[in-house]
Amino acid sequence: MIQPIAHYGCHLLLPLLVAVLFFKVNWKIAYLIMLAGFLIDIDHLLASPIFDPNRCSIGFHPLHSSFAILFYIFLCFPKKSRIVGLGLVIHIIADVVDCTFI
Repeated sequence: MIQPIAHYGCHLLLPLLVAVLFFKVNWKIAYLIMLAGFLIDIDHLLASPIFDPNRCSIGFHPLHSSFAILFYIFLCFPKKSRIVGLGLVIHIIADVVDCTFI
């Protein structure tokens, strides 16, 4: 029962916290951009089965690979891509939290 709460809490509440704390003026836009980090889950469509509750996404799906994660981290540094990078890194953090329960 704690697994879905931790996973979706990280996916939804962590970006909200970061947006409110660090992007006070435009927090709503920052939050929506960070939520767009969900789009990297499109790579789940390449897996068979598409959803497996006992599978860790990290290292399994292409957009959850070490190379991709390193790219997401680098996106956090330039100001123009920082919010997108944060959203992607937060998404990966949420998936890592999910993997700890498997």
